[in-house]
Amino acid sequence: MHTRRPRYPGRNPRRFDQKYKELHPERYPAEVRKVLASGKTPAGAHVPIMVDEVLQSARPRPGDVVVDCTIGGGGHARAMLERVQPGGRLIGLDVDAVELARTEARLRNAGFGPETLSVQHGTFAGLPRALAAQGLITADVVVADLGVSSMQLDNPARGFSYKVAGPLDMRMNPERGSPASSLIARLSVEALARLLDEYADEPHAVLIAGLLKAHQPTTTHAAERAVRIGLTGALPTLSKPDVKLSVRRTFQALRIAVNEEFSALEALLRSLPACLSPEGRVVILTFHSGEDRRVKKAFQAGYRAGIYAEVADAVIRPSKEETRANRRASSAKLRWAVRNGEALKMGQWVNA
Repeated sequence: MHTRRPRYPGRNPRRFDQKYKELHPERYPAEVRKVLASGKTPAGAHVPIMVDEVLQSARPRPGDVVVDCTIGGGGHARAMLERVQPGGRLIGLDVDAVELARTEARLRNAGFGPETLSVQHGTFAGLPRALAAQGLITADVVVADLGVSSMQLDNPARGFSYKVAGPLDMRMNPERGSPASSLIARLSVEALARLLDEYADEPHAVLIAGLLKAHQPTTTHAAERAVRIGLTGALPTLSKPDVKLSVRRTFQALRIAVNEEFSALEALLRSLPACLSPEGRVVILTFHSGEDRRVKKAFQAGYRAGIYAEVADAVIRPSKEETRANRRASSAKLRWAVRNGEALKMGQWVNA
C-alpha cells in the first residue's frame, strides 16, 4: 500500500527527525544549498573545516599513502584522495561505526574503490595497528580533525548537545563504554571537579560538580538546566554569557572523559614519529585549549629532539569568510609538523 511522505513542517523544521530534506542531500540539493547559504550546517551533514589550509599543510602528492585518523564525513579524505591519484591511497579511521559506514558508502559512490580507499573502525590511538593491517609501517601524510562532527552534534539520540533534548550519552562509539549520565553517577564530587578543571579549565568546577551530583541528570536538557539554574542561583552576579560558557565547558569535559579523548590523543602523538615516513607530514586540527596545548608541546618537543625537521611557527586559524559561512569553524586551530628525513633512531622519541 502506498504511504504518503510526511509533510515537511515549515521552512525550518525544529526536530531532527523532521528535517528529512536536509538528511537526504542527494535528493534535495536545493534545500541543502539554502541552509548553507544562511550560514548554517544542514542537519546530519558535516561541512569540512579549513580544507584548503589542510591541503596546503599536508601537501599530498600522487602516489602518497595518507591516513585520515578521523575520517568523519569524508570531506578532508575526498580532497586528499583526489590529489594522491594516480597511485596513491588513503586509510580512513573513525571510532563512530555508524557514520563510518555512511562515509565509506559516499566515497565508494564517488568512484574510490578498495585499491585507493580502505576504512577501519577504531580510534586513532591504534594508528600503528591500522597501518600494519594494510601491510604498511609508515604513511606519507597523517591528518586528524579532532572536532565532533555535525552528524553527532545534531542527532539528539547521541546526546552530545543540549540544544535538543536527548539521553545524556556522548559516546563516539555507542557500543563501548558508559554514557555521561553513568559517569556522573559513578564519580565523586571531587573527581568530577578535577575532570571539569583539567578537561575544560572550568573556574566553577567544584560548584558544578556538586550540582551534577545533586541532580543526577540523565538527559541533555536536565544537565543543562542543573548547571544553568544552579550557577545563576549560587552566583547571581555571573553574566548570562559566562553561565552559558560554563554549560558548554561542562558538556565538553564530560564528552572528553566519556571517550577518553586526551589519552587517545597522547597515544597518537607518541606513535606519530614512527608512523611517518622520512619527510612525511602530519596535520592536526584542534578545537579547544586542552587539545591544542598537547599537540603544540609534542611537536615542539619532537623538533628540539631532531625528530621533526620543521613545525608550524604559529597556529593557523580559519579565515573570516569561512567562520562567517560556518560558525562551527570558529574555534578551530591547525598545527603541522614534518618528520626529519634521517632514519629515526630506536628509542629516540621515548627518551626525548
